[in-house]
Amino acid sequence: MSKCEFCIVRKCNALNVLNPEELARISKFKETQLFHKGKKIFEEGEKLNGIYCVRDGVVKLSKLGVNGKGHIVKLIIKGDLMGQRSLFAQERTNLSATAITDTQVCFIPQKEINSDIMKNGYFAKELLHSMADELKTSNNTIVDIAQKSVKKRIIELLLHINNSFGNDKDGMLMIELSREDYANIVGTATESAIRILSELKNKKYISIKGKKIKILELNKLEKIVNI
Repeated sequence: MSKCEFCIVRKCNALNVLNPEELARISKFKETQLFHKGKKIFEEGEKLNGIYCVRDGVVKLSKLGVNGKGHIVKLIIKGDLMGQRSLFAQERTNLSATAITDTQVCFIPQKEINSDIMKNGYFAKELLHSMADELKTSNNTIVDIAQKSVKKRIIELLLHINNSFGNDKDGMLMIELSREDYANIVGTATESAIRILSELKNKKYISIKGKKIKILELNKLEKIVNI
């Protein structure tokens, strides 16, 4: 089992400001878990009793709408933390987390996190900073939905996946999402997402094979979103 003090992933989140002794203590009490693709890590309304650090893989955070369908709020990648807002607010989580790929996470109990928050002001500040960033992203998403066309939002999502997760050996986007997932992330109907992806395919800006997508004309897609 990897020790927190030697883990490269922690350098991407608030755990990076903890000293070696604090990291060694967390490492002693953490629990490393593997979730296969499609498995739920936690459910909306669940009491988490700690935070999760994604050590490897990709996770989607989603929230149930009034129609009972899950709407994807954010994609979580290696190095990201989950559950810190619920921990600070002392309330049940309002999101579900599902592994998009085989995912390894480290669960850190609330008692250990609270101990570091009380003793290490830098750690508390970093956690608050990460939550402020999440709020900023949420606000920007609301503005994007109001002001940008669905086509631009779909293309921005494709570019984000390309830039953040890269491609496989065949040049396909590393992350595979269903048409419904694309629709949920950008806030549109599944039919609209299907139509726009088909349009981009017909223009030979992308190629599609099942759930796999390959960007063929990166510059042309970037030009569309920058107009």
